Amino acid sequence: MRLIVARCEVRYSGRLSAILPEALRLIMVKSDGSVMVHADHGGYKPSNWMTPPTVIEEEEGALVVRKRAGKSEDRLEIRIAEVLSDVTHDMGEAAALEKDGVEADLQEALAGAPEWCGEGFRLVRREWPTDIGPVDLMCRDDDDGWIAVEIKRVGTIDAVEQLTRYLERIRLDPAMADCRGVLAAQVVKPQARVLAEARDILWVEVDLEVLRGEREPDLTLFAA
Repeated sequence: MRLIVARCEVRYSGRLSAILPEALRLIMVKSDGSVMVHADHGGYKPSNWMTPPTVIEEEEGALVVRKRAGKSEDRLEIRIAEVLSDVTHDMGEAAALEKDGVEADLQEALAGAPEWCGEGFRLVRREWPTDIGPVDLMCRDDDDGWIAVEIKRVGTIDAVEQLTRYLERIRLDPAMADCRGVLAAQVVKPQARVLAEARDILWVEVDLEVLRGEREPDLTLFAA
């Protein structure tokens, strides 16, 4: 990863146009082609950025990042007036992201009781591999249909997007072309519910304490 602290002006052109006036900023250039421009405010979010795949061109006093966007091209032009620091670090092989304790515990518990994810579900394998990452649980139902289950502590839109990508890869196998998806979480956000239903992905909220038998489920009263 290359980190440049420089006084610079940043111009973006493409689907819209934007300019960041000259100021002191941090430019991050990652080996995957990501480029982010940070100011010393605004939290974690960069002031401007470009995601891979990109083409990065460097010339005297400038860094130009280009990316195809359909028939057009997005372009990030960084005009550098003064460089205060320019260092490159070898980050090595990135370790896989480990789930937090709740997600890991929830996955283990649901692997032992997959019927909580859907009636008649039976576990085939945990961490079912795809070429973009493993699905938490792969199950089959009473009709021997395939079901990919993604487990989160909190189910968000990003979780639905992640499961959607997994399903796209899994369904490339003709034998699993009808694979369904289930998002299981302790809490599923309303926006995630809407997106999941729009994509024919089921969602289920699971109480880990109830699943473990540590407390009784809440009683629900139905009006006649």
